[in-house]
Parts: sequence; structure tokens; C-alpha cells
Amino acid sequence: MATQNNERPLSDRESTVLHYVVHDFIETATPIGSRFISKRHEDELGLSSASIRNVMSDLEYMGYINHPHTSAGRVPTDRGYRYYLDNLMKMESLPTEQQEDIKRGLDAAEERESILRETSKVLSKISHQLCVVSSPQLSAGTIEKMEMIQVSSNRVMVIISIKSGLVQTIMMEVSSEIPREKLDYTARILNEKLAGLTIKEVRESFVERLKDSKGEDSGLIRLFVDSVDKLFTRNRSEKLHISGTESILDQPEFVNPSEFRGIIELISNEEIIIHVLEKQEGKPKEIRVSIGSENDDEKLSQYGVITSMYTVGDTSGSIGVIGPKRMHYSKMIPLVDYVAKTISDMFDNSSRI
Repeated sequence: MATQNNERPLSDRESTVLHYVVHDFIETATPIGSRFISKRHEDELGLSSASIRNVMSDLEYMGYINHPHTSAGRVPTDRGYRYYLDNLMKMESLPTEQQEDIKRGLDAAEERESILRETSKVLSKISHQLCVVSSPQLSAGTIEKMEMIQVSSNRVMVIISIKSGLVQTIMMEVSSEIPREKLDYTARILNEKLAGLTIKEVRESFVERLKDSKGEDSGLIRLFVDSVDKLFTRNRSEKLHISGTESILDQPEFVNPSEFRGIIELISNEEIIIHVLEKQEGKPKEIRVSIGSENDDEKLSQYGVITSMYTVGDTSGSIGVIGPKRMHYSKMIPLVDYVAKTISDMFDNSSRI
């Protein structure tokens, strides 16, 4: 059993008492005292209140629980939550009724973005937490073809089609109107050089791949070379779908005005949320849970975060649940996992993307 700072492993009795402190605090949102555990779990524990109190003192000394202010009860620390998740928690099965609600809600959506928007709504409705879904990231997507359309005398729309069915459009400024045949010719050169590569590969080697083509065009190829960052650099403001603000504000943790302000600031700061989801990238079908101080940003020090990825062909997006550290992890983890897999299956079997 893994321990920190070379401390001894927890005994069976200590593990059991820690389990009930964490479990009961998640259930009640109030500090847990030894008498409460003794009465509530008398049949399972068979320990006196005094014995439990001694064990809790040891757990507090080791950093698994602590006192909130002057309360006689204890609450889990970040370390206590982590030990509970890794060693003590029993994962629950997602009820069939919730599975059907999820599928029914997502089946009603017709387009990719509406599926993702509905996902955040369904997830927040079931979890009662803040839920975030990001659109698929294009950097891993393979370019199928590029097209160019003149939309005004000084603007050209570049359309990059990704094999998974995704499309990215970028507007480029030009000095004058460009003949249709010149746009088609340039697009043909770009497709010969870039089709079959990922956005990331193109971004890293674009100039080198196009260096022999600069002389074939009076200015368009040069414009593409000069605009490589705009065309192929990932946009950090990827579309986010956020739901559940009302649900999370109903949690008892946010009765305190300072905590209330904190969650409002978090909801308003997309950069933090994008960063949370970015940490999940490259790990499809894996659930990531970070608790309190395990989160990089201090603004998340009072929250638990559960994230996973869904796939759309060779690209992927992320989904996440953000809530108080006192989340029902045993319920939330299977929920996030099921939703991520359901979205992936929908996109694999659907032409709606």
C-alpha cells in the first residue's frame, strides 16, 4: 500500500475509520465526529466513540483529516481524499435509468456542436455539478483537402477539411481580388504537399514543404508561408460548452460569500477551464481525477475535477466535471466515463459530424 513521506501504511482500523470520515462527510457536508461514526456504523465497526476518537487523532497527525476551525468533527484533507479514492472507495455502477436519460438526451441532437452542448446539459443535470465539454482539437487531425473561396475583394476564406469530418475555416486578407483559376491552382499545390499530414505536422514543417513552390505563384504561396501561425496554430479559445452553474451554486460549500465569489470567478475564466481540459489530452479512455492542491491553478484548490476524453475519428475533445472536493466520486467517475464513451460511439456511428 503506497504511503507518503516514508510513513507507515495505514492499519485496517485506520483505513476503516478514514473511509467513514470521507464517506460520511461526502454524504452530509458537515464535519464528522467520533460519536457520529460510532452510532451510524455501530454494526460494521463495533468500536467505542473513544476508540474511534483515538484513531482519528492518529489520522489527523498523519495528515489525512483535520479540524475545520474549532469544530469537534473532522473533514478529509486532500491527502485523505486521495487515499480514499486510490484504496478505499467502491465504484458504483451507473443506473440504467441514467444511461437511458443520457442516450435519449444526446439522440435528440442533430449536429456535432449541438451534441456537445446537450452533453454538458445532460451531465450537469445528473451530476448537479459544473460540467464542461470542449470541441474536438484539430491538431491531431489529418488534412483531407484544402479549398479557397474569395468572399470579398480583399478576403479569402481557407477551408481545411479534416478526415474525421471536421472543418476549420480561416479568413485571410489579400491586397486585391484573385482570379478563380489562381485560387484553384494554389489549392492544388497545397493539397499535393499537405494532404495526409496532421495539422501538427504541417505546422512544424510547412515552410520547408513549401519552399520549392514559392516561385510557382506570384504571391499566394508566400502569403500562406507568412500566415502559417494563423492557419495551423491551435486556437486556445476552442469552443466550450459549460452547464450547471445553478446546480453547483446550490451546494452548501457556496453559502459562504467568499466561496460564492470564487466559483463565479472560475465559471467566468475560460482560460482556467481550458487548462484543466488540456491536462487530459493524449489520454483517451482514461479518467483523470485531481483534488484540491493537486490542481495546478490555485483557483481550483477547493475543487475536485474529473475529466476524460471522447474521440471523433483521429481527433479528440474533453469533458469534465468540476465540483466541491466533497463530490460523490464513486458516482461521478462512472458517469463521466460513460458519457465520454457514449459520445465517442455516437460520432463513430453517425454522419452528423
